[in-house]
Parts: sequence; structure tokens; C-alpha cells
Amino acid sequence: MPDATPESKYAMSDRRKSVRLKDEVYRQMFRLEECRPGAEMGLALALIRAWLAADSDPESGEQRDWLKKVSPICLQMIETALKAGPATVRTGKGHSC
Repeated sequence: MPDATPESKYAMSDRRKSVRLKDEVYRQMFRLEECRPGAEMGLALALIRAWLAADSDPESGEQRDWLKKVSPICLQMIETALKAGPATVRTGKGHSC
């Protein structure tokens, strides 16, 4: 098997980083849905990390497109959780923390 060129190793590294950051955002979204303490901050930080990574890579068009779609949803989730306050009791109706 031929060795990968440095360019392809670099591209694979960027791809892995992108996937890892995307996974982090999704994990934090699930944590927020489960009303875990500190999940609002975790999701906000995951979004910031993802945007910083996208800004540092000029060829991150796919990642930027994904972030443009998911960021408004994440921000709405954070705002809703913060408005709900510190109560962490689930109700039988809908999904409230």
C-alpha cells in the first residue's frame, strides 16, 4: 500500500477534526435536551470551537454550511433553556426542564 502524501494526511486530519467538532456539538445538544447541568454553556462553547475551526480553514465550506444550519437551532435551544430557569424537573407534557 503506498504511503499517503503529506497533503492527504493533512486533509484527513482536517476531516477528522471537523467530524470531532460536529460530534461535540451534537453531544452537547443531546445533553441540553436531557436537562444536564451546564449543558447550555457546553453547547455554546462547542459552537464557538466549531466556528473558530471553520474560520481558520479557508476550505471549510461544508462545515460552514452545516454551522449556518445548526447554529440558529442551538441558540434557540440555549435561550429556551435559560428562560426555563434552573428547574430541572421533567413534565409529562412536551419536554420541559
